[in-house]
Amino acid sequence: MTLHQPPGGQPLRSVDALVEAGLVAPVRREALQAVADRYAVSVTPAMAALIDATDPADPIARQFIPDPAELVTLPQERADPIGDEAHSPVEGVVHRYRDRALLKLVHACPVYCRFCFRREMVGPGGDALTGEKLDAALAYLAGHPEIWEVIMTGGDPLILSARRVREVARRLAAIPHIKVARWHTRVPIVDPDRITVDYAQALRVPGKASYIAIHANHPREFTADACAALARLADAGHVLISQSVLLRGVNADVATLSALMRAFVENRVKPYYLHHPDFAPGTASFRLSLEEGQALVKSLRGHLSGLCQPTYILDIPGGAGKVPVGPAFLSSCEVPGAEAVVEDRFGSHHNYPPD
Repeated sequence: MTLHQPPGGQPLRSVDALVEAGLVAPVRREALQAVADRYAVSVTPAMAALIDATDPADPIARQFIPDPAELVTLPQERADPIGDEAHSPVEGVVHRYRDRALLKLVHACPVYCRFCFRREMVGPGGDALTGEKLDAALAYLAGHPEIWEVIMTGGDPLILSARRVREVARRLAAIPHIKVARWHTRVPIVDPDRITVDYAQALRVPGKASYIAIHANHPREFTADACAALARLADAGHVLISQSVLLRGVNADVATLSALMRAFVENRVKPYYLHHPDFAPGTASFRLSLEEGQALVKSLRGHLSGLCQPTYILDIPGGAGKVPVGPAFLSSCEVPGAEAVVEDRFGSHHNYPPD
């Protein structure tokens, strides 16, 4: 495997930088520049170091290196694939479900995933939620006592300074009806040195249950530095849960998914959601059918501990919300003396008697 380290340890934020680092062949520069002109590019040193530039199917490169296929938009793809805008009562807040709301603190990320469902909205130069806009967002949360949980997202909220994170945490702590604070992030995986002991403490919202959803899609992302960052978060008292996206060419096979879920559990991260890819523009090459996804998730049941089982989730296009779409192991039947037929992990069927 050929490993790369960006000059100066800085993120690679342009096609020229990717070429200079040896991650992209010079002959591809023009084609990829057309992609970068539309969608943001950033690859952190931690992820660049994992990319095998000699492997055209490298799963880490596939997640972060631009591809001309991104310029092909299918009719069913949309700029806001899960309908955030329709459920945004004030800037920075998405209130789709009664008891929880998103607080979108920033529009930038340390890396830009080529399959991102918010790819039309995130990128460098986007305004952070500050000043009067942050005041208005927090006032909305404070004014709706049905909101039990607040989910900090973006962009990636963990690109904020410890000072800014503490300010948000302090202000959320002052809202009595909010009981759970959840941060969604890729930072511990893609920029693990950022997660110091002090930063891990800054993420605590006093008096609230603290959860952090860790985004990773391939077991190779669990470097020694990433594992150490996750340990600092767990040791600080955060409950860690996972979110991954089922991606063709990255993790859409039983062996890779199994290794990924075990890596989460070994690092005190409870597998939570495995997302079916959304209809974001230019992401068709990552999507597989729901039937294929269900078959993969069904296979996990026979391979992995119950601790390692994520919920396979579909975010209904247009904003209707998330629903589990995992495989069924139970079917109705007309067999005399049986209420249903149950399929076991080997594919054998068993009659289940009526109560």
